[in-house]
Amino acid sequence: MLRDAEPAALARAAAQAHWRRAQPGEVVLDFGDVSNEVFLVFTGSVRVTLRTPGGAELIVGDREAGEIVGDMAAIDGQTRSANVTALHASLLCSLPAAAFLELALHSPPTGLRLLQLLTARLRLQDARLTEMVALPVRYRLYAEMLRMARPRENGQFRISPPPQQHVLAARIGARREAVSRELSVMGRAGLVVVTRQSITLPQPETLRAAITAAMAGETQKGPIRAAGART
Repeated sequence: MLRDAEPAALARAAAQAHWRRAQPGEVVLDFGDVSNEVFLVFTGSVRVTLRTPGGAELIVGDREAGEIVGDMAAIDGQTRSANVTALHASLLCSLPAAAFLELALHSPPTGLRLLQLLTARLRLQDARLTEMVALPVRYRLYAEMLRMARPRENGQFRISPPPQQHVLAARIGARREAVSRELSVMGRAGLVVVTRQSITLPQPETLRAAITAAMAGETQKGPIRAAGART
C-alpha cells in the first residue's frame, strides 16, 4: 500500500512508527478500544472478528503480510468495532492515525489503494450479507470455501492449511455441527477431500453452479440433490 507514497510524507510517518511483535493468540486490538493507530502486517497474520451482543463471533477475515488493520477507526475516530488477534507470530508496524491519513491524503497512489481496499471489503460484506439472507448453510459454506481456496494446475481448488470446522462455521454464521454435517455430505458426493494437510475442492465449477442455482431458488436441481443428500 505504501510503496508509491510521497517520500517526504513517508519519512514523516516513519519517524512516528512503532514496531510490535505479537505471539499466536495475542490480542492486538479489541472491541471498544479507543486507540486509533493503524497496524501494517509486516510478517505473520492476524484474524479480524466481530462479536454480537449475545456473544456469538463472526470471523471477518484474516490479514496477511502486506495488509493493514485498524484503518476504520483511524478514518472515523470511532472506538474499535472488531477484535484483531494474531494467528501466527507476527511483526506489526503501528502508525498514528494522523500519520496514516497524511500518507493517504498527500500520496494519490496510497489514497487510491486505500479506497480500493475499502471497496473490496464492502463488496465482500455485500456478498456475505446476500448469502446470509438468501442461502442455507450448505451454499454459504460452498461460497466461503471457494473464496478461501487457491487454484491448482489440475483445475482443483485447495485450502491449506485446512481451517477447523468451528472456524468455517464462524466465517459463515453457522453452527459447527451444521458445517460438519455438510462437509460429510460433500465428501460422499465427491465435492471435497479433507486431509490433515488441506481441504481440496475437486469440482469448483460444480459448486459455483450450485450456488447460482440456489440464488435463483432452484436448489431442487442442485448437484447435491442429485446425489441424494438432504437440503
